[in-house]
Amino acid sequence: MTITMIIELLVVLMALWVGARYGSLALGAISGIGLAVLVFCFHLKPGEPPTDVIYIIIAAVTCAGILQASGGMDWMIQIAEKLLRKHPDRITIMAPFTTFFLTVLVGTGHVVYTLMPIICDIALKKGIRPERPCGIASIASQIGITCSPIAAAVVAFSAISIEHGFNITNVQIIMVTIPACVIGILMAVAYSWHRGLDLNADPAFQAKIKDPVQYAYIYGSTATTLDKQISKDSKRSVYIFLAALVVILIISLLKMFGVEILPAYSTVKAVDGALPVTLANGVTMTAKQIASAGIVLDGVTKAATTRLTMNVVIQIIMIMAAALMIIFCKAKPKDAIQGAVWQNGMVAVVAIYGIAWMSNTYFENYKPEMQAMLTDLVSNYPWTIAIAFFLVSVLINSQGAVVVSMLPLAYSLGIEGWILIGVMPSVYGYFFIPNYPSDIATVNFDRSGTTIIGKYLLNHSFMAPGLIHIVTSTIAGIGISYVFHFVLGLY
Repeated sequence: MTITMIIELLVVLMALWVGARYGSLALGAISGIGLAVLVFCFHLKPGEPPTDVIYIIIAAVTCAGILQASGGMDWMIQIAEKLLRKHPDRITIMAPFTTFFLTVLVGTGHVVYTLMPIICDIALKKGIRPERPCGIASIASQIGITCSPIAAAVVAFSAISIEHGFNITNVQIIMVTIPACVIGILMAVAYSWHRGLDLNADPAFQAKIKDPVQYAYIYGSTATTLDKQISKDSKRSVYIFLAALVVILIISLLKMFGVEILPAYSTVKAVDGALPVTLANGVTMTAKQIASAGIVLDGVTKAATTRLTMNVVIQIIMIMAAALMIIFCKAKPKDAIQGAVWQNGMVAVVAIYGIAWMSNTYFENYKPEMQAMLTDLVSNYPWTIAIAFFLVSVLINSQGAVVVSMLPLAYSLGIEGWILIGVMPSVYGYFFIPNYPSDIATVNFDRSGTTIIGKYLLNHSFMAPGLIHIVTSTIAGIGISYVFHFVLGLY
């Protein structure tokens, strides 16, 4: 590794560190400074911005935002609350699975903000230390991203894998990640069940509630959505949203079993996309550019038939579902734009745009060097790529960005696709430094003060359940993927 490579890597890391300190849109925007330094100061060739992933996020977030504006998400939260309040003594196990499956359905972890105060309220009223369900529930809300067929991380994994010759559908991915993450959640719940002192034995909490003002703050109100009136239009929007998910799953299942129902088109493909070619008019283009122009050139491009890809299918169906909710469910687009789901989703778009573009620029320019350094390690211990995924996620706060930035490098190192699916849970590591909105919000929602960001930053309420989940689910994922690949031959 040369001095120049190290300096440029430090530029990337510094941009991520500074962006994380500012948070929100700054993470993507400040990555743009890192990109500018790499391109203009070190003259690195710019990588490809992750446009496909961005389009998918925009489509999915628009659909989820319209669902929220229609009131459909309120109905989903209300159903979840009824389930939780029906079994308050099991809140520590039911809360994380509720937040997990909400994320799996909607494709974003930002749907849980309304549910978190309810989880805390139920725990308090039952005398359960709120840190126990709240800590793992916040973790589980983000875990669900790798298990949602419409989440950017899953769709990007499928699209990038297909580009590298490993044909995998969204359904095949979540067949591994869902059971693996469920196992991880169960292990984290087992740790959380008796975590910390019971409230009646916690001297700090007992001292706090001796103050009448604090007692009234902690016990004097009830967080609930059950008093909200849910209209028929709101319920109809949920049916439309679920129908869209079912259509996506059916198409993915059919592809998985070799049944193609998507249209096919005549196109031109590059033999080697990066190959520079000088045309008769003296203009030099890459093979990919020549293919985009529809020119068939012997040895450079070739005529081919291409089917509509799942990432395009998801975009079409999500946008169509959003339109149907606007037309038939009285959802107001203006309300969607002002909603938390759409706003946080657009922040994710900017973050992935800046982070992945900067990271791709660095890795693409040094791919041969990276391969030379890491090939021996990953050849002997291919699972170690999970450590790289985790560390990158700690820095960039986006599972989709981790997949877009790191998966092409992983394939270039010769790691087999079934292993990469198995370690996919490891792309969630941004609980490590507790600056993610869902974690911060959870701390604020816990009126008891038991869910904390510690004095030393890393001794926070999300660290232990997060690490337990990542280690367990990654090991389980590799095992499940091994069985699917070698025993059942599913891919």
